[in-house]
Amino acid sequence: MWAILSLLVLHWSVSIFGQSFFHHRYGAHRMFQMSPFWERFFYVFTFIAQAPSFLVPRAYAILHRQHHAFSDTEKDPHSPLFWPNAGVMMLQTKHRYDAYAYQREAPEARFDGGVPEWPFLDKLSQHWGTRVFLGGLFVLFYLRFAPTLWWFLLLPIHWLLGPIHGAIVNWCGHKYGYVNYDNGDHSKNTLIFDFVTFGELFQNNHHKFGMSPNFGVRWFELDPCYQVMKVLNLVGIIDMSGAQVPRYPLARVAPATPE
Repeated sequence: MWAILSLLVLHWSVSIFGQSFFHHRYGAHRMFQMSPFWERFFYVFTFIAQAPSFLVPRAYAILHRQHHAFSDTEKDPHSPLFWPNAGVMMLQTKHRYDAYAYQREAPEARFDGGVPEWPFLDKLSQHWGTRVFLGGLFVLFYLRFAPTLWWFLLLPIHWLLGPIHGAIVNWCGHKYGYVNYDNGDHSKNTLIFDFVTFGELFQNNHHKFGMSPNFGVRWFELDPCYQVMKVLNLVGIIDMSGAQVPRYPLARVAPATPE
């Protein structure tokens, strides 16, 4: 039992860290710099961490940039305002993602470029043979350590972590929580210590300061991913010297009360 729970917590943590650190803050926003070696290192790290649900960084970046440009409008690729539940929202997001991941559609030029790309790994990661193989490794682990068959109900979480994280962030982050800033959309800060998605649920703060590597703004808002980034910056793996980290309040604010 403990082996299964430990694997689930570990897989959840490294997967969401890779998505937040590499896909989001580096790939989509370029909030910091790193050398070509470390870019490839975290490319592979995120591929291993997300396993069957690895997202092509370019496709992720295009969708995320569209999300910021069209936040909570009909052009937003994943706003909860237009869908009955998170599952339907993410299914529609998948169709948009596939169009860019498989080069079926070209985005507006302003949403493309400046993202990490590795054609070999991108193609390998999206191949169904790769997904089945990586997903099968989790099945083997469960066969070895699961005490009863009921534990196998957790397997889909491992297989779909990328979309699951996306559903939590995009649904909850635009429906539940409190607001610090009037951004003209429905972005919310869902948690004050975001231990679930490593800082991604500070959506209201992030939509206000899109280039800040720290998604926490007020003194009680703790962004775990940013804490790791400070260590990586300290030891020279990444360079955040050009980053601007805001201090609350810096703009017209809305009452920080739950809705």
